[in-house]
Amino acid sequence: MQNLFQRYIAYLEAERNFSPYTIRNYVTDLKGSKNIQGLFPFLQEKGIGSPEKADRFDIRDYLAYLAEQKVVKASIARKVSSIRSFYKYLEREGIITTNPMQYVSSPKLDRRLPSFLTNTEIIRLLNVPDAEDPYGRRDRAFLELLYASGLRVSELASLKLDQINLETREIRVIGKGSKERVVLMGEPAAKALQVYIYEARDLIPKIRLTSRTNKKKTKAVFINHEGFPLTERSVQEILQKYADKAGIGKKVHPHMLRHTFATHMLDGGADLRVVQELLGHADLSTTQIYTHISKSQAKKVYLSAHPMARETDDMDKGEDE
Repeated sequence: MQNLFQRYIAYLEAERNFSPYTIRNYVTDLKGSKNIQGLFPFLQEKGIGSPEKADRFDIRDYLAYLAEQKVVKASIARKVSSIRSFYKYLEREGIITTNPMQYVSSPKLDRRLPSFLTNTEIIRLLNVPDAEDPYGRRDRAFLELLYASGLRVSELASLKLDQINLETREIRVIGKGSKERVVLMGEPAAKALQVYIYEARDLIPKIRLTSRTNKKKTKAVFINHEGFPLTERSVQEILQKYADKAGIGKKVHPHMLRHTFATHMLDGGADLRVVQELLGHADLSTTQIYTHISKSQAKKVYLSAHPMARETDDMDKGEDE
């Protein structure tokens, strides 16, 4: 089983061009985590020594186990996707002739609207980093960039200096599936990046010359105190720290800034297909969820602004006054 699994992982890396983060999720879904069994150990407990010997009833038993463990629907759906991908690989390699996932469907998910920050909240957030400190300049730059461009956190963490053109305010991004696209940024983000790159980046502790960096300075835009590329986890932790300081009473994550970018673009009148291109969505339907947010926002503004849409009590009060 281990040999088979390693070949599958190599396939995801070499042929599917999956990111390390995506592959890590696939590994967790199949091998399990500290609290939840993956498919492989579950099958072994049932006396099935190799995954190609499992049938659809074994897979359904595993999904029932996940439901018993109170695993949320979204996580179950992701695990089903990972398992389906694995068995497609087995079928492709001729290891199995009958795919046990053929008649297994994903749980129906409740459609949840992405959370986003209001204009006031985003302004408060962007103003928190200390403009006199090199780390504060770095953090202000990546916060401005996340909001201005809609970058994924993985794209931000892997961003190299030669991908940025400050004159045209364009960034060449390598996104999911190694697909390249160009994203734009406004003047505030470009200015924050310029200040960080030319005035603050070299003040962050000297980059260590190790074999890890091939004895050259890293080309990563955003670096940590050791001079290595800032990790996705670090970006998340730094972002939440500033959100708390800004008094934003909710969990703020990098993807929320991506949601905020898309929502504010549509609220400002941007064309849906333009937003799709900037976000790097392969399917327009993925971008369309933000139109629901905009409609919700429009309704909220209408109810609070239009005099004939207010509550009767408010209208009566206004007339009495």
